[in-house]
Amino acid sequence: MEDSVVADTNRTIEVKQKQQFKGTVTLIRLAGAVVDIGLGKPAVLHISQIVAPDNQPFKRVEDVLKVGQEIDVWVKKIARKDDEERIELTMIKPLDLEWREIKEGMTVKGTVVRLEKFGAFVEIGAERPGLVHISEMAHGYVKQPGDVVKEGDEIEAKVIEVNRRKKQIKLSMKALQPEPEEVVIEKPVRPAFRPASSETGPKRDKKPARKPRRRTDEDNSGLIESINEPATEAEPTYMELALRSAMEKAKDRKKQQEEKKAKKVSKEQEDILSRTLENKVQTK
Repeated sequence: MEDSVVADTNRTIEVKQKQQFKGTVTLIRLAGAVVDIGLGKPAVLHISQIVAPDNQPFKRVEDVLKVGQEIDVWVKKIARKDDEERIELTMIKPLDLEWREIKEGMTVKGTVVRLEKFGAFVEIGAERPGLVHISEMAHGYVKQPGDVVKEGDEIEAKVIEVNRRKKQIKLSMKALQPEPEEVVIEKPVRPAFRPASSETGPKRDKKPARKPRRRTDEDNSGLIESINEPATEAEPTYMELALRSAMEKAKDRKKQQEEKKAKKVSKEQEDILSRTLENKVQTK
C-alpha cells in the first residue's frame, strides 16, 4: 500500500490507498475528469472508475458528471514519475481486504451475514465472505451454528486458510478462544494393609490355631495291610503288549507257511505215486 504526504499552506495531509475524500469536479475530458480533493493539487478520475446512478451504463463522462459537482471518491493509486506525484481516484468503493492482503494467521472482524447447517458466512470486507465451519466455532460440541451466533452479530475470527483460485476464505472463532483446562479426576488411593498393633489401632481377635489331628492305629491299618499283602506281578506296559502281539502274529505266519509247504510236498508225492502206479499197470 502506497502512502503520500501532501503539504498545503496550512496543514500536512497523509494520503493512503483506499482513503475516502469528498471531491469537486473541476474539469471534464474525454478519458475522465479532474477532481479537487482539497490537497492543493488536482487528482484524476479515469472514465473506467466512474459509477453512474443505479450502475446504469454510459458512454460519455458528461452523461454522469458535471463541472462543480461534488462526488465521493477513494484513492485508488498514488503514482510517481520523475519526482512528480499523481493521485488516481475511483468512485468504486474499494474492498477493505484485497486478496493479496489476506494472510493465514491474521485476525479479522466481520458481520455474520448467513447461517447454514455446516457453518456461518462472515462479511469481512473482502471480495467474498469468509466461512466459519461449525467445527471452528467453539472448542466444545456445537449442535447447530445458531447456538453460537446469529445473523448480524459482529465477531472476530482468525484466518486459517486462503484459496484465491477457489475464492475461499476459511475462518476460525475457536482459534481466538482460550483452550479449556483439562479436568483430571484422581482415583482414590487404597491404603496399604498394615497389621494392627497397640500403636496403630485395636488388635483383631485371632482365631485359635487348629489342633493337629491325632493318628490312631486304625489310620495305619490300611498301610500295614498293603505292606503285608503278597507282591503281585506288575501289569505289562503298552509296548510290551504290542511286542507280544507282533511275536504271536509272526509265529502264526510262520506256522501257516510251513503248513502250506507241507501240503505242497505231500501233493507232489501223491502225484509221483499215482504216475508210478499208472506206468506199472500199463507195462503189465
